[in-house]
Amino acid sequence: MNRRQFIEKTLAATAVGTILGAFETRAEDKPEQAASQAPRQYKRRIKLGVVGLGGRGNWIAGLFRKHGGYEMHAVADYFPGVADANGAALGVDSARRFSSLSGYKRVIESGVEAIVIIDVPYFYPEQAEAAVDAGLHVYMAKPVAADVPGSLSIGRTGRRATEKQRVFLVDYQMPTDPINAEVIRRVAAGGLGPLQTIFSNGAAGGSILSDLPLTANLESRLQNLVWVNDDALGCGYIGNYDIHIVDAVLRAMGRLPVSAEGWGARYRPEPHGDALDSTCVLYGFDDGTVWNHQSVKGKCEAWFAPNGSLVAEIQGRDASARVSYWGKAYVRGGAQHFGGGPVENLYEAGAVRNIAAFYDKVTQGRFANETVQRAVDSALVCILGREAAAQRKKLMLAEVIRTNRRLEADLRGLKT
Repeated sequence: MNRRQFIEKTLAATAVGTILGAFETRAEDKPEQAASQAPRQYKRRIKLGVVGLGGRGNWIAGLFRKHGGYEMHAVADYFPGVADANGAALGVDSARRFSSLSGYKRVIESGVEAIVIIDVPYFYPEQAEAAVDAGLHVYMAKPVAADVPGSLSIGRTGRRATEKQRVFLVDYQMPTDPINAEVIRRVAAGGLGPLQTIFSNGAAGGSILSDLPLTANLESRLQNLVWVNDDALGCGYIGNYDIHIVDAVLRAMGRLPVSAEGWGARYRPEPHGDALDSTCVLYGFDDGTVWNHQSVKGKCEAWFAPNGSLVAEIQGRDASARVSYWGKAYVRGGAQHFGGGPVENLYEAGAVRNIAAFYDKVTQGRFANETVQRAVDSALVCILGREAAAQRKKLMLAEVIRTNRRLEADLRGLKT
């Protein structure tokens, strides 16, 4: 898969006291080891349902099937033709291929043990809550929600999953990469000395998405990634694409920024959705550390990212570090110098590792669900940056959370 293909596919996927608390490094946060090349024999197969079969959804469903420890039992997609064609390819009985907005409910009722939620982020909080209430294990794409209420809901659902002894895993690939994980560990341990500044970017060159004209209802925006153009449906570009590197920075910092000041604009021809193509966000931490994040999407060939970039440069008094979705990751200088190396094939390798980890957690009864709160935190930080850029003003994270603004999508006219 080349970088432009990755960009297209990645865009498909996409209590206040605990949220603002510092992160802790725990044993379960360590990246899962890559599976052995030798075929693995599974004692049992997990009966699985998949919700969302366009783009990344169909692709990742294929990876679940290839794993060998899952039985592809039921599928759902808003569009009947998509559900039927991809369900057939996955070997799912025609009686368990569901469609419409309520298709996920039929999957839950079909007798599955676990569910993969990977359709449109606007629906994730409701779908996840229903799945956990029904006693299912949940594997979810990012971003976990498009607004603050949805993000907080996912946090509550994740804690309830742990209470019910169910697994809830959010599919971020960067934390599974051993090189990035080691760089993040050394930064979090103070390996750079006092931090001075952070620069990160989420750049996607080339032709990305078509923002189709609005029609009588939202049906046309629920396919072919068009929903990424709408903040309410997809959390905007910063929440679908940039969130990978935002999450990595937060893991390295071990805490959340307290404020953001931003600017942004739309450059795609005839935009119909409200998502910003380009943003510049200045995040601030309570100790004065500054984090500059730049986001560029559209037909561009940026000098720093001709084919796309998800990278962060972290500068400390004693050393510097780099984390990246592709390219090199390392710690340069200081007492914890780490030569690192190239990050390779992370898009697929990370998903494969997460699918294997999900199986092991379910079958071994490991219900810490450590990925959920961090996914909530990264979504909230992206929402903070998105709103600061849209309003072109400084916003405080605590105030954005207290305001708890819900983004509503008009679902009238859709098949329910």
